[in-house]
Amino acid sequence: QVQLVESGGGLVQAGGSLRLSCTASGRIFSIGAMGWYRQAPGKQRELVASITRSGSTDYGASVQGRFTISRDNAKNTVALQMNSLKPEDTAVYYCNTVVPAMGWKYYWGQGTQVTVSS
Repeated sequence: QVQLVESGGGLVQAGGSLRLSCTASGRIFSIGAMGWYRQAPGKQRELVASITRSGSTDYGASVQGRFTISRDNAKNTVALQMNSLKPEDTAVYYCNTVVPAMGWKYYWGQGTQVTVSS
């Protein structure tokens, strides 16, 4: 029983910045990697960024150099700093995590809308 709650989405002008946050709660025991995915209408869900407990990161090619992912293991939180936003970044952003103690089960947040105007 793990819940993920995202916050920080909203409307921003192209070139602006936005910071998303996600907190995991519930019967967690210990969580593994955390990440952010996004999905725009009519498109497949794609990886934005992920980060392991040790801090190793991966980024989607379209956000490399513009977005930064970070986490706080003690608080079970992950954040995504988004800079130089483009209209193409408009999507619903989803937080996810994996819980090894629950059989490596994946959990997803409800999503938060990010809209970038031109």
